[in-house]
Amino acid sequence: MPQTPIFSSMLGSSCSGQVQPDMGERCVDPVYQDGNLVSGSLEALIEHLVPTMDYYPDRTYIFTFLLSSRVFIHPHELLAKVGQLCIKQKQQLETGTEAEKLKSFAAKIIQLLKEWTETFPYDFQDEKSMKELKEIAHRITQCDEENGTVKKIISQMTQNLLMALSARSQYQEIKEKFRQPATDKGTILKTKPQSTQKDILSVCCDPLILAQQLTYVELERVSNIYPEDLMQIVSHMDSLDNHKCRGDVTKTYNLEAYDNWFNCLSMLVATEICRVVKKKQRTRMVEFFIDVARECFNIGNFNSMMAIISGMNLSPVARLKKTWSKVKTAKFDVLEHHMDPSSNFCNYRTALQGAAQRSQTANSNREKIVIPVFNLFIKDIYFLHKIHTNRLPNGQINFKKFWEISRQIHDFLTWKQVECPFEKDKKIQSYLLTAPIYSEEALFIASFESEGPENHMEKDSWKTLRTTLLNRA
Repeated sequence: MPQTPIFSSMLGSSCSGQVQPDMGERCVDPVYQDGNLVSGSLEALIEHLVPTMDYYPDRTYIFTFLLSSRVFIHPHELLAKVGQLCIKQKQQLETGTEAEKLKSFAAKIIQLLKEWTETFPYDFQDEKSMKELKEIAHRITQCDEENGTVKKIISQMTQNLLMALSARSQYQEIKEKFRQPATDKGTILKTKPQSTQKDILSVCCDPLILAQQLTYVELERVSNIYPEDLMQIVSHMDSLDNHKCRGDVTKTYNLEAYDNWFNCLSMLVATEICRVVKKKQRTRMVEFFIDVARECFNIGNFNSMMAIISGMNLSPVARLKKTWSKVKTAKFDVLEHHMDPSSNFCNYRTALQGAAQRSQTANSNREKIVIPVFNLFIKDIYFLHKIHTNRLPNGQINFKKFWEISRQIHDFLTWKQVECPFEKDKKIQSYLLTAPIYSEEALFIASFESEGPENHMEKDSWKTLRTTLLNRA
C-alpha cells in the first residue's frame, strides 16, 4: 500500500504520467495530451511501466497501471511480460563495458517490484505469480553477485510479501465475525422487554463516546479493504474482458462485510427504537441517535451517520408519529439536509470535500478522519466505469478513465490509513457487534405494538403479521 500521497502532482489535472525521454508527445502509441498519458495499447503501457537505464515511471503511473491492468491481463501474465522486457534490457546492457549501469538498472527493477509487492501483495497469491517474481529476482541478482546487496534486498522484499499474504489470509479465516448478527426471528407478539434487558443507553449514554466507538469499528473494517477489491467493481462489469479478470478467480469478502456492517447498524438503530415500550423512553432513544449521528458528522464519519439516518427512516420507525411528535427534530432536519439525495447528494459531497481538505492540513489523527458513505463511493466508481469505455474505437486502452478511477480509490486508501485516535471500549464494541437485531417483520410487530395501526393499509399489514405468527407458533 502506498505510504505517502502519490497523487499530489495531479492537483488540477485528471491524469498524469512521466514521459519517457525517448518517447515524447509525438508518439502515436501511447498517446499524450498536455504531457499526460491518456491512451495506449496494452503492450505500450507495459513498456511505460518498466524502468530503463535513464527512466523510472511516475509513482502515480505505477499505481494506476498496476491497479487497472487486472481488467485486461492476469497479474502473473503481466509479471511474465515485465520479466521479458527486463531480460531484453539486461542483455543490451551486458554487451557494454559499464557494470555500474547494469547495477543501476537492477536497482530500478527492484524498486518497481518492491512498490508492486507492497501495494498489491495479493497479486502474488498464486504459484504462477510467485514463480514469475522469483525468476525476475534471480536474473536481477546476477547483476550484483559480488557483494550480494541485491540478493539481500530481494530476500527482505520476499519476506515482507509473505507476511502480508499471511496477514490477509488470517483475515479471510476470521471473516465470520463480520457477518450479520443473529436476527431475532422469534415470536415477539405480546412480549415486553424485561427491566433487566440491556439497551444501548444502558451501555453508553454519551452520544460522542458512541460516535467515537462507531468510528473505531468503521476504521477497523475499512482497513481490510484493498485497492484490488475496489477494482473488482470494474472488472466484474466488463463482459468483453471478463475472461481475463482476476476478480472471477479470487473472491473477496471485504466489500460484502463492510456493506453488511452498514445494514446491521441501520437495523440495530431501528431495533433499539422499536423495542422500547414507553413513548417517553422511545422519544429519548430517537433523540439520542440523532445526537450520535451529529457527532459522527462532526468527526467525519459519514458512513455511520448515513446508517443511523437510514435506520430512523425505516418504515417501522418512521411511522411512529406519536413518538416523533415529541422529538425535537431540528437537529434531525439538519442531518437529513446533509444527506439530501437531490442533485446527486450535492450537500453531502460538499461536506465530504470539506472533511477531505481538513484531513490534508490536519496535525492530529482526530482531524484526519474521513469515512465516506461507502455505497455512494462504490456507485461513483461504478458510474465512472459505465459512462467511459475501457477501450477507444482504435482499440487502445482508455487510460484517462483509469486515471480518474485510481485517483478516487487512492483517496479512499489515504483515508483508511488513518490510525484511530479513540481508545477501544470493549463493552460498547461488544454490544454494537453482538446485540440481537430484529428482522423487518419483527420491527413492524414491535412498531404496531407500540403505536397501533392508523389506516386500512397498516391494519391489513398488522392482521397479516399476527396471522403469520400464530400459524408459525
